Amino acid sequence: MIYENKGMSIKSWAEDDRPREKLLLKGKTALSDAELIAILIGSGSKNESAVDLSKRILASIDNNLNKLGKLSVSELQKFKGIGEAKAISIITALELGRRRRLEQALELPKITSSKAVFEIMQPLIGELQHEEFWIVYLNNSNKVLFKEQLSKGGLTGTLVDVRLVFKKAIELFATAIILCHNHPSGKLNPSNADKTITNKLKLAGETLDIKVLDHLIITENAYFSFADENLL
Repeated sequence: MIYENKGMSIKSWAEDDRPREKLLLKGKTALSDAELIAILIGSGSKNESAVDLSKRILASIDNNLNKLGKLSVSELQKFKGIGEAKAISIITALELGRRRRLEQALELPKITSSKAVFEIMQPLIGELQHEEFWIVYLNNSNKVLFKEQLSKGGLTGTLVDVRLVFKKAIELFATAIILCHNHPSGKLNPSNADKTITNKLKLAGETLDIKVLDHLIITENAYFSFADENLL
């Protein structure tokens, strides 16, 4: 077991317990998050293996990789055994993962569910510390034509220019739109302002035959769909 190798270098472990060898023998999915991070940092300290060090780092942020990706070089260096080079390696790997997810989202050809919208928008706004309101424009096959930030920094009726929303929709020949905004607080419940904006845009769209299909409130790990909750 990995726990029995505390204080030993990876090279001295049983072959099945070495993260690099384990990846080669069993594939990347067989490795835990701690083992993957151990490969990144290469070694631990005299009294702690790379895997145990990785477990300690993960435990400090509730084993949440999103939180790990937000740590700075200086914050990572507070862990004994993590120097600047190792901290940079961790940050680089997680940033590449975030960008990969974003590229995959951009390649989604069609919106088939609220979850599909979440997968597209979460990498863009899910981890922001301020609110942003976006519009996703769709064609009659529910394929994404364009995504546009409507406002930033807050969410009130005065920040939503209905004319601009539907001017862009007409320019794109969009037949439907999806509203999206994030809640940095992590709370998913829609506010009165959220409901007012949704109704305002829905009514405006009806006169132009452009449907408001959904309004998603997005947080770091979850979302609320007006359509799924029958609020549209």
